[in-house]
Formats: sequence, structure tokens, C-alpha cells
Amino acid sequence: MELHSGIFGSSYNLYIISPSHNFRIKTKDKDVKTRDKIPVPYGHWESVISAMMLGDRKPVYDIQWTQDGNKLVWLEMRSNKGVLVCCRNNKTTFDLTKEQSVKGGVGYGGGDFTVASNFVIFVEKDGRLFHKSLSGGLAKPLLPKSGFAASPTVSKNEQWILYVYTFKLIDTIALVDSNGVLPPVRLIHGSDFYMQPVWHPDNEQVAWIEWDQPQMPWDGTRLKMARINNWANPTISEEQLIAGDTNIPVFQPLFSPNGKWLSYIITDKEWDKLVILNLRTNERQVLVEDTTLTEPAWVQGIRVYGWGSDSDTLYYRKHEEGFASLWKFSIKTGQNIKIKTDQYTWLSQISVSPVKNALACIASSSTVSDQVVTIGDDVCNIHYRSQSLVIPASDLSSPKPISWRTLSDEKIYGLYYPPVSGNFSGTGKPPAIINIHSGPTGQHKTDFSPEIPFFTSRGYACLFINYRGSTGYGRSYMTALRGHWGEYDVQDAISGAETLINKGLVDPDRIVIKGSSAGGYTVLNALIHRPGFFKAGLCLYGVTNLFDLATDTHKFEEKYLDLMVGELPKHHNRYRAWSPIFHAEKINDPIAIFQGSEDKVVPKDQAESIVKILEHNHIPHIYRLYEGEGHGWRKMETIIEFYEDVEKFLSDYVL
Repeated sequence: MELHSGIFGSSYNLYIISPSHNFRIKTKDKDVKTRDKIPVPYGHWESVISAMMLGDRKPVYDIQWTQDGNKLVWLEMRSNKGVLVCCRNNKTTFDLTKEQSVKGGVGYGGGDFTVASNFVIFVEKDGRLFHKSLSGGLAKPLLPKSGFAASPTVSKNEQWILYVYTFKLIDTIALVDSNGVLPPVRLIHGSDFYMQPVWHPDNEQVAWIEWDQPQMPWDGTRLKMARINNWANPTISEEQLIAGDTNIPVFQPLFSPNGKWLSYIITDKEWDKLVILNLRTNERQVLVEDTTLTEPAWVQGIRVYGWGSDSDTLYYRKHEEGFASLWKFSIKTGQNIKIKTDQYTWLSQISVSPVKNALACIASSSTVSDQVVTIGDDVCNIHYRSQSLVIPASDLSSPKPISWRTLSDEKIYGLYYPPVSGNFSGTGKPPAIINIHSGPTGQHKTDFSPEIPFFTSRGYACLFINYRGSTGYGRSYMTALRGHWGEYDVQDAISGAETLINKGLVDPDRIVIKGSSAGGYTVLNALIHRPGFFKAGLCLYGVTNLFDLATDTHKFEEKYLDLMVGELPKHHNRYRAWSPIFHAEKINDPIAIFQGSEDKVVPKDQAESIVKILEHNHIPHIYRLYEGEGHGWRKMETIIEFYEDVEKFLSDYVL
């Protein structure tokens, strides 16, 4: 640390220079910055954001009000264990679950719990439903150990639980009493998949979403409604189709608190619509249209809107190019008002208070980690922060929407994060990481990802590609990838990187491509079909063999490839042309492959088949198999080890 003096105008000042910090002191004229940032080549900046900080994060997955509106319950993920937390009177918080790990067990999960006034119903990792009093005591199982449950929902009289249930590849909607006295009943069956069951306030009528293969829930679903009869031996009657078919998806049905309306979101053309159905007159009214309201239902239990307690107001989230906003619509007046959400650019799991003008949600931005917040009358209260350590604001990069044109004049979208540091300025041009989202039906959004500042604070630029096939840009854009998976996503990743190069934003000799699952598939195909363009690849549990994926994945996706690639055996040539395993000998660039030992979606055999070829051809690579992990990392120690491995790999092969 050095002490200097100097002349600034007519003021004589003392200022301190520190090798690691900038200081300001007050002069009689103005604040004076004491030193400029230290010039260091991009990619070599020292960062305060460590792998340990990323591993220490405790993300929150869902939040709900109790039916009396006096308490909030949310789900935290602590390492690989889901823990329910209760917040009473917006002040005192305490853990509800200790012995069990909370996790929905249908498909990719989600729909982990629901709340009544004085108890919570949750799904244990072993698939069972549990009843737990909010006053304390042990949790009581409601189901035997067989099959898996998700999306429980409590009737208004708090006597019955509807839930999605799967057993031996057969999905149903089942019913059980909230105290577990009576045996469960498989109430609704016959379709391949179910999600989002809801109760009418009369405790007798129910609604739900169903669909059949090969459709996925964003392709085409049916909204059904029925009445439950004979509570001694429950059955349904008066079943009716409300909306949707094989080509029209319907999402998140809800009954208004007074029972007058059934609301839902439908995508019958290019964009989403929020619709209400008058259950007495059968008249339908479109409240919101020509925007994006939904997100692909890869998991159960997604909520993007909710009814106010007055049965007149609907609170909803919409999003454009990855940026979310919160709105409220009045049926009586037709007013559509934007709600102030402070610094947040992404909002999820909307839960509206049943008794007051307020809602709860998970809120974040590129510079604000996930937070549990309540919003009412333009006042936002924070109840929980997922990141225990504060990252300096000067080390956080903000996204810039970017678009470009392909050779065929298709417009492609992305989010660009420039390298940012509070201590360093860059020399030369930065290395870049081209990020490919999973799915492939998905989207990069402006929510908080601690991985982004991990890289940008080290001097990397990051581009997140929303390639053709992504959601959030209209239905035509989402369906454009069908029959072209492996082709268009690779083209868009490369053209995105070329756009950064042409704009002079990145070093063309230090570009890395990174992706997980479907994104890992794109990584492998990019290295195969454009060798030498990328300096290296980072592939997380990537698909390597489309034939195996079509026959050896879970039920939810077993017909997904019929739409994305084509039906077998008719399109076997396409499967072979775009399966990386059959062309892996063309990979010449360094690659890091990461895999979970318990992955049921993309089994480890897919990764290890590629690794054998890399070893045989002496291609620089690393392979990490994380024991006990599935399709993504949950354990703190895995997350820490992963980012340490990535940082070393990039140091060895890119910088």
C-alpha cells in the first residue's frame, strides 16, 4: 500500500493506492477515485467468486401461502436435500422437515408440496406423500412405498388430497384423505401423462391437464373438468373437455375463489392467451394475449399466475426476450396494470395471498441472487436469500439482448454478458464461453446464475444462445427445430460466436462451447462438424447416441425424438447422421466431459462411449464421473469439484 499526494485543480489531496482495492476519499470539491483498475489480460483476472461460493448456494424451488394467509412455506435445496421452511407473520422462520428429503418423483420432479391452513403435504424423495403439522411433530406418511407422487393439492375443506401418481410407467391422478385414514384411490386414468390438478371451492369439482405421447406438454394437451361422486368409493362423472388438443397446449388451470370462473393459459396460435371461462354461462373471455406467459413444463407444479382473493383480480407474469414483468388484470374494469418489482428481471412460482392484496414469488436478476419476496401495494419484502455470501456489485455482469441473422436470413436471439471486474481492466480481447441451454425446448433467461459471474469476473465473455427451438420467441420459433435437432442448434451456436467475433467483442482463438444434456449434444456435434472453430468444449451429461436415447430414457421423453428427429425406423439415417458417437473420431479439440453416475435420462454409458474414442485417438480431454449424482449436480461437494475442474481445464487448454 502506497501513500501519495497530488494536485487536482486547486485542491490538495491525499489518496491511497492498494494493489487489490480502489479507495475514495472526500475532497472539498468531489469524491476522487484513487486508482484505475489494474490492466490484466482477459481470462487471467483474479476473482473473489470461488467454487466454494457456488457450492454454498441454497436455491429455493417453490413458495406457497397457507390457506389462511398467515404463513409462507418454501422449499430450499441444501446440498442434495430438499428442506421445507415456514415463515410466520413475515418474521420467524423455522425448518418443517428434518428426517425426510422433499422432492417430487414424477418425471423431472417439481410439484413437491402443497399447504393448507395448519399443515403441509409434501412428497418425500422415496415417492411417498407425507402430512406434517405446521405446529410441529413428526411427519406422517399417507401412502405406502410404491410408485411416485407429485403435485399434491388440498381441497378447500382440507379433507382430501389430489395428486399425480406414477407406478410401473402408468400415470394417474389419485385421491387420498388428508389424514391417511382411507386407502388411496386412482381416480383419473387412461392418458399417458397428467399435471396440475386443482380443486373447485365446492370440494367436488376438479380440473386437470392431460396429454399423450408423442406430444410433450408444450406441444398439445387437454384441459379436463369433472365431478367426484360417492366419497365412500370415489369415482368421477360429468367429465368434459374444456380446451386443447394434440396441437394446442393448455397450461395451469385455476378456479376463482368464488367458484365462478375457470382460468387457463392456451397457445392456439403464435402466442399465449390468458382465458377465463364462466362456469355458469359457458362464455369465454381473453384477458391477455400476444405475449409469452408460460414456460415449458419440464417439471410439475409450475405457476405463472394466480387469482386474487376478490375473484376479480388476476396477477400474472409475462416475459419477453428473457426479461419478466409482473401485472394485474381486473375483470370488472378491464384495467391491466404493471406492478413495480424493483431490480428483479425474473420472477417464478407466483403464489397469491388468499386473504390480502399481496403475492409471493421467487425473484432474481443477473445481479441479485434468488430471493423469496412478497409484493403488495408496490412494497417488496425479502424473506430469504439463496446466496449466503455477497458478491461485489462491481463483479456482476448484466445481460445485453443480442440478435443476428443466419445465412438463410433467420433471426436468432441470445443474451450477452461482458467480462466485468471491480479490480481489473482487460488487455486484448476476452475469451468467450458460448452457452447452449438444455431441452432442447428451453430458454436462457435473465434469472440469477452464479456461474455467470464466476466466469465473467475472471475475464470471460459469455453468450447464451436461444437457438431455433427455444421458447419465448413465439410458437413458430419453438417448432423450427423439429426434424433439425443437431443441425440448426449447431448452426446458431457457431453463427452466434461469429457475431461476437465480427463485432470485435471476443478473441476468435479462445472460444469455448459449453452445454448440458441437449446442450451437451450440441457441444459434441459442434466439435464434430466444425473442428478447429472452438478452442475447447465443456460437455455435461450430453446425449451421444440418439438410438439409445430413444430406447433407454425415462417415460416422459421416450417419444420426444419422434418430433425432434423423426420416427424410427423411417428416419434412422437422420439418427445416425446426428448421433455424435458415430462421428466422434472427427473431434480434434480438447474437451471436458462430466457425468452423474445415477443419471436416468442420459445414462453414463453415453458419456463413456465417447470417452473411449477420445482415449483411443489421444485427444486432450478429462472425464469426471460424479458418484450419486443424476441429471445435474445437487451435492455441495460435486458443485465445488466441478467448477474447480472447469477452471483448471480452461487454464490448461484455453488461456
